[in-house]
Amino acid sequence: MFKSRETIIIDSDAIIQIIKTIGLHQVMEDLIFELRESLVNFSEKEIEVPARSGFNYKKPFLGLVEWMPVMKKGHEVIIKVVGYHPDNPKLFKIPTILSTISSYDSHTGHLNFIVDGVLLTALRTGASSALASQLMAHPDSTSLGIIGCGAQSVTQIHALSRLFDLKEIRIFDTDPSAMKSLQARIAPLDLPINLEFSDIDEIIATSDIVCTATSIAPEKGPLFEHYECKPHLHINAVGADFPGKIELPLSFLRKAKVCPDFLEQAVVEGECQQLAPEEIGPSWVKLMQSKESHTAYQKCLSVFDSTGWALEDLVVANLFADYAEKLGLGEKVNLESYSADEKNPYGMLYSSAKSLQK
Repeated sequence: MFKSRETIIIDSDAIIQIIKTIGLHQVMEDLIFELRESLVNFSEKEIEVPARSGFNYKKPFLGLVEWMPVMKKGHEVIIKVVGYHPDNPKLFKIPTILSTISSYDSHTGHLNFIVDGVLLTALRTGASSALASQLMAHPDSTSLGIIGCGAQSVTQIHALSRLFDLKEIRIFDTDPSAMKSLQARIAPLDLPINLEFSDIDEIIATSDIVCTATSIAPEKGPLFEHYECKPHLHINAVGADFPGKIELPLSFLRKAKVCPDFLEQAVVEGECQQLAPEEIGPSWVKLMQSKESHTAYQKCLSVFDSTGWALEDLVVANLFADYAEKLGLGEKVNLESYSADEKNPYGMLYSSAKSLQK
């Protein structure tokens, strides 16, 4: 039943107020919980998630604009529009990833709300890595490695710190300034850990969990070739989000159990681009819903091929919409044009056909 013509705009100011009121750690923990519940209870009969589509281009700058749809059947359609432009920080001093998320009533097509997706994308990507690590990494993992110290690194560290008792964090980036600033950027997390500058070889050799979230260009990967590592190393490969863009060497992938977040997408623009179908393990949902297989992953090399899944956007968008409703935040607007006479598109402009002729 159609209840309201209002659309709620949850902008960056509202997002900031939500996080300040709820608390940064509580928001991340709520998100991890809601995402876990959505994965455990996921059913294709209730949720439809097509592969994302969009435009990839190299001029004027390397980038893409994509749309990521998901439908909760009988309830709503969520669509995230996301832009990935790795030159943004250097050229324009804005994040590499910009996005907005919108919710539509599947009964009417009414736009329920639109919410900033920049921070929400970073949050849900961190939460996804944390949940995947809980499934596949050794449960006593204490050493984290971060390769790529951009915006994603902050929420990767935050989310993992909520599920693992981290003792050491080693970091690497090709940009020294990104490495130097990361300690200050994670200061709100209040972690009793000093970040250690390192190189990729040492990170791979010493870590229990590694997160790769780089802007390496297509056809320029992998990030490393030869390696030594712990037998249970788990890698969250976050950066591969473009055809031809990879972070991990094929030799590592073939020795590891590889779990894609969304197989149809991962074989096009994830690490799974490099693998034959028989070399790819079960999807994130199947692994989450098959508890007996978790132990096998935790004892060997494993990779979470994280290309970004629209279900994550549905979860994080509705979490913040619920926060906004409870806190009375967000601007209510009548964005859509229609009048009391549903068959007259000019009804909102003129009170009668007679006035229209004047």
